Amino acid sequence: MSRLVTYSPKVFVPLTKLCRDVCHYCTFARPPRRGERAYMTADEVLTIARAGAEAGCHEALFTLGDKPELRYRAARDELAELGCATTIEYLARMCDLVLSETGLLPHVNPGVMTRADLELLRPVSASMGLMLETASVRLSERGGPHFGSPDKLPAARLETIRLAGELAVPFTTGILIGIGETRAERLEALAAIAALHERYGHVQEVIVQNFRAKPGTRMASHPEPSLDELLWTARAARDALPPDVHLQVPPNLSYDDFPRLLESGIDDWGGVSPVTVDHVNPEAPWPEVERLRAATEAHGFELAARLPIYPEFVGSLERWADPRVAREVRRHADASGLAREDCWAAGALAAPPPLRLGDARSAGTSVAAALAKVRDGLELDEDEVTELFEARGADLAAVADAADALRREVCGDDVSYVVTRNVNYTNVCYFRCGFCAFSKGKLAANLRGRPYVVPVEEIVRRAREAWDRGAVELCLQGGIHPGFTGETYLEICAAVKDALPDLHVHAFSALEIWQGAATLGLALDDYLARLRDVGLASLPGTAAEILDDGVRRVLCPDKVTTGQWLEVHDAAHRAGLRSTTTIMFGAVETPRSWARHLLALREQQRRTGGFTEFVPLPFVHMEAPIFLRGDARPGPTFREALLMHAVGRLALHPWITNVQASWVKLGPEGALAALRAGANDLGGTLMNESISRAAGAAHGQEMPPERLEATIRAAGRVPRQRTTLYGTPDPERTRISFGAPALAEPVNPDVSEAGLERPPRLVRPGLAAAR
Repeated sequence: MSRLVTYSPKVFVPLTKLCRDVCHYCTFARPPRRGERAYMTADEVLTIARAGAEAGCHEALFTLGDKPELRYRAARDELAELGCATTIEYLARMCDLVLSETGLLPHVNPGVMTRADLELLRPVSASMGLMLETASVRLSERGGPHFGSPDKLPAARLETIRLAGELAVPFTTGILIGIGETRAERLEALAAIAALHERYGHVQEVIVQNFRAKPGTRMASHPEPSLDELLWTARAARDALPPDVHLQVPPNLSYDDFPRLLESGIDDWGGVSPVTVDHVNPEAPWPEVERLRAATEAHGFELAARLPIYPEFVGSLERWADPRVAREVRRHADASGLAREDCWAAGALAAPPPLRLGDARSAGTSVAAALAKVRDGLELDEDEVTELFEARGADLAAVADAADALRREVCGDDVSYVVTRNVNYTNVCYFRCGFCAFSKGKLAANLRGRPYVVPVEEIVRRAREAWDRGAVELCLQGGIHPGFTGETYLEICAAVKDALPDLHVHAFSALEIWQGAATLGLALDDYLARLRDVGLASLPGTAAEILDDGVRRVLCPDKVTTGQWLEVHDAAHRAGLRSTTTIMFGAVETPRSWARHLLALREQQRRTGGFTEFVPLPFVHMEAPIFLRGDARPGPTFREALLMHAVGRLALHPWITNVQASWVKLGPEGALAALRAGANDLGGTLMNESISRAAGAAHGQEMPPERLEATIRAAGRVPRQRTTLYGTPDPERTRISFGAPALAEPVNPDVSEAGLERPPRLVRPGLAAAR
């Protein structure tokens, strides 16, 4: 059972309070009043929505009366002035406005809808809702609470819910108890909802709402259901509904007794607004979020914000949302499909937000059990790693603490870094990685910068300049230029090593190795042996992205597969070359994909032992094509970024013992936080960095030893320069790395884009050798 109880940060937009129905318990609906508009204006709607966006809300809840134009001339006349034939048409216009101007996700409750109504609203709303209330026709007869309200007939409401299922609309419904129905009739209503969900899979949530008598209504003296009756009904609903349907009981209608609702099996508190009142129940204000949190945690659960569309549906947006709405949902969602809890972005200058850490001693049973396995030297499985990636509150504190303790046990308090120079020797690339803002080709002509190729002489000049500044490593990577072959990479390595035989060449991603071998028709083992013999000393772990082929088909469909990436590193390790591992996360994948990635690395390391470190690389989204198209999230949240370092430490133990925090992606403050959650390395000084900057990162190109060591000491840790393979550099190298002179301006000559769509003929590595 999940420990999460959710709520939706929202604003309430009462578009109109006119309604053709006359429910005997309702104070929301009212007849027209002289001098008052029948509908909210566009400016009024936007004022509320903008205030909600500013306050961190994700949902704009549109609640309104049912078809008032069929009852009131005032509604018809005003709709005519607005250029609309129906209330639903005006609602669609306002949803479109809120979506466009504020990015809030509309959830609409306009009453009974036809197929045409649903089709009109689906492109501008994330979800819809209609309370079934009851399956009892008896309550619509004379003397009943629904008498005179044609839209409350159960058949009409069930038909709307059914049509929503046919149209794949994520839907919220529910029952209203205490208005004269029997327990049997409640169960009948729940069974009807369950049957529709079993058929269409679209009911995301069921609300069990208790009647509250309101002065001025025909039911003002009607007895209210007791708390025990409400709890009985909620428990019955949990038993009657499929397990993937969420259950809500509104907390504000139980006043100070609301914490007891958690005893009934609910997992959602509904919408809570920091901006607007509950216009349907204005006498019952929502509990403040912190009060909800305290009550939730006191019952052993964690509170989490959600979107109006639930995580199960966020995971399949191509089915459940219009493409335009799906783009906005991704902007609001985290990797679990819940609401992003911060506005942090990898690469941005803004400081990371404070994380909400609960008491680690209150961690949930399954998280505590997984952490105990790590302490006992046992390996975590995919489900356990996935659960650790979902940690929040007390669970998050426990995971971070466990990772930090393990880091201290394995690595001590040293924090290492390497004095290195990055050379991205070309940004021309004929591959189509959706996350990459660095490569320049016919498919990336609108992105930053111009296409270039760095001549070999300039690569050597930069290497010599880095050596003179204390570098022990040169990191070489670039795009896959259509004119490059495997000889290109051999030539670069040989030139650098001829000039600087003691400089460690850390170069070429798995994609470059695979492509280089293929252009020469060589087996991977043979090609890597040739590279090693001319001076290649180790491989970076880039091009891994997410080692889950379902994700790779979205992120980088023409890149090396998971198996091919692992095959390259397996061959490198056989050739005596060490390599690093990376993960590029926060774009389109889920925590389960992260878990699969880590386990693939762990299994490879178990076989070969050639990996030196694990390097999490949070997705920098700002200029990434896949984000600009609306097909990716805006990178990980800061909680997710921290967890990647912590869970990486725990899941890869004892096979990979070094975890690096990228100051380029996280910034100095973010890197400090990672050092307290399992990381023991800050990567390199870099001197130059092009790939993250092209994507929008703003943390600079170089972090000299002076600044890196100050950052490390600020964490209460001990700085240590290292070599690529985590050895100790020559003391003279370390000495001259401090106070290094400024770099000369690098030369990146323009190149023609001619021929970018004509890559060289490739032969799969190993085929030529087999022949």
